[in-house]
Amino acid sequence: MEARNEDRKPPTDAATHSRGGGVPSAPSDPGARAGGSGTWHFIRHFLEMLVAMVVGMLVLGAAVDGVLTLAGVEFTAARYPELSSLAMAAEMSVGMAVWMRYRGHGWASTAEMCGAMFAPAVVLFPLLWTDVIAAGSMTLVEHLAMPPLMLLVMLRRRGEFTH
Repeated sequence: MEARNEDRKPPTDAATHSRGGGVPSAPSDPGARAGGSGTWHFIRHFLEMLVAMVVGMLVLGAAVDGVLTLAGVEFTAARYPELSSLAMAAEMSVGMAVWMRYRGHGWASTAEMCGAMFAPAVVLFPLLWTDVIAAGSMTLVEHLAMPPLMLLVMLRRRGEFTH
């Protein structure tokens, strides 16, 4: 049986309701006080993703480097820039994917965000192969390209990142 309109309750926002005695409740979100909680959530999520990215790169990077060293494999970015680039993107992606899933994001947006970590390589590898950029510049250029690409993914799914 379908519920009648009068049986449905409209969504409520705790920040706009009064506490007992008619005293308005203060919003718990600092962005709400500034007039845009969605903007605050968006910025906070972006910063969280940057931290998750760095943690993934540092923790997994150290683990991978340790295993390769124990195995006697010499793996340097100067010698294997493409492999190093892909490994870094994978390490960052794992950190972000774990955090995004923990925060309740779906697989599609998680995959898109991880794609933003690999996208710079698609452009940079041919430039590396044709000697337009040096192997030593790869990491820096990738790191500079990743945050704007993350923002593009977030803007594409703005509703998901402003809740």
